Amino acid sequence: MKKVIMIALSILLVGLLAACGTSEEASTGSGSGENSDKKVLTMGTSADYPPFEYVDSAKGEEIIGFDVDLAKAIAEKLGYKIQVKDMDFNGLIPALETSQVDFVLAGMTPTEERKQNVDFSDVYYTASHMIVSKKGSGIESLEDLNGKTLGVQLASIQADKAEEIGETVDMTVENRNRIPELIQEIMAGRFDAAMIEDTVAKGYFEKNEDLGGFTIEEAEAEAGSAIAFPKDSELTEKFNAELAKMKENGELEELIVKWFDNK
Repeated sequence: MKKVIMIALSILLVGLLAACGTSEEASTGSGSGENSDKKVLTMGTSADYPPFEYVDSAKGEEIIGFDVDLAKAIAEKLGYKIQVKDMDFNGLIPALETSQVDFVLAGMTPTEERKQNVDFSDVYYTASHMIVSKKGSGIESLEDLNGKTLGVQLASIQADKAEEIGETVDMTVENRNRIPELIQEIMAGRFDAAMIEDTVAKGYFEKNEDLGGFTIEEAEAEAGSAIAFPKDSELTEKFNAELAKMKENGELEELIVKWFDNK
């Protein structure tokens, strides 16, 4: 009888150990891109930036856009699946630093300040800054922002640009977490204008004919958008290799045409 009990206990113990192993394998889907056995990568983004990343509520709650398609295309080539995690833009780099996400694709510019905390891929898209305001506002140049309130997204490259412009233009700069909030503040009359990436701004022009704007002329080309990774991540080199192939074979161009229709 004792022998039967011991055999039963052994079988139970083996079953429990097997279950623990299964649970551990299943849990590898978030936050650590350094595990070579991992099949799911978590992409951090701020889904308020059409056509880069956004939710089309008329079609569902799924986050879609150029960056999402790009991430899925590269991940598929590397044998991964993508899980998209939405958060405020200013929380993306901290999320990388604390392993909440494996990489960030959010139209992010690889500034020198950001490079101190994270690594970046090669640039995959280049755009310009645009000043957005109500039509008839009289804001047609940077000088027209004198005495005005300009909205920018918190922790964005536009926030840095506004600080630079503020050295020569006497204006008030206000921050908001999300791009739709900037547009709402303009429409409510609380902001005179906002600075937004031109590709994103054009999407709002199509939806609201009361809005207009102008592109800021730059002496040098903008740094563009790149994929952010934790420092020394093995994913950086892998993603760069696939990104280079997509540039060469025309796949990246196809995505640009699909989402921006400007090529």
